[in-house]
Amino acid sequence: MSRSKVEFENPQGAKLAGLLEMPDQGEPRAMAIFAHCFTCGKDIAAASRIGRALAKHGIGVLRFDFTGLGGSDGDFGNTSFSSNIEDLLAAASFLETHYQTPKLLIGHSLGGAAVLAAAHHLHSMEAVATIGAPATANHVKHLFDDQADEISASGEAEVSLAGRKFNVKSQMLKDLEQWNTPDHIRNLRKALIVFHSPVDEVVDISEAAKIYQAAKHPKSFISLDDSDHLVSKAVDAEYIADTLVAWSSRYL
Repeated sequence: MSRSKVEFENPQGAKLAGLLEMPDQGEPRAMAIFAHCFTCGKDIAAASRIGRALAKHGIGVLRFDFTGLGGSDGDFGNTSFSSNIEDLLAAASFLETHYQTPKLLIGHSLGGAAVLAAAHHLHSMEAVATIGAPATANHVKHLFDDQADEISASGEAEVSLAGRKFNVKSQMLKDLEQWNTPDHIRNLRKALIVFHSPVDEVVDISEAAKIYQAAKHPKSFISLDDSDHLVSKAVDAEYIADTLVAWSSRYL
């Protein structure tokens, strides 16, 4: 496989940093976009391993940093769940213009909630996969509970997330409140596969049940056994990729 760095702009003009994993020989049989977990980045082990494994099976994968994270421009404090959706649409437009129209969306954790929402705007998308994802973006609002009053009073506050400090503004919390139901999943009109671990301590497996129950067929669920939320073990990432290849061959 081959790997190359790419850049593209989101609707606000910020440059987003991405990595493109491509099959070593010939044209990819399909292109996919990978959306990383909340406050993570394109270089997290799960994204890297799944991207490489899919490329070996002939599927090209674009993984990128959302605005204000990793190598991408912009201020994380000015982002929201809705801006993540806009970034995904920009990534799809970039692939369509320079490579192939993407057919598969993959989202990890909050990135999974984002692809479920973004897929409605991408009519060419054939299949969607979520990994350890909440059914609604509002699920992550509890991460800001300790600073909620300060954010409300001052308009912003410094919040510790995953051991790092981020400036969070009230617009982010207000945006999360708007995504508090899984109703949009009922109208997905894409093939869907849900990966989730029954021992996930960050996003409970009940969230996977909500996604599955809200979605219409064709839909599938795959248990990740003893995998952790970040899919930190290589064997789990490879299992996800192998299953994705077999499952998606029916739709791509």
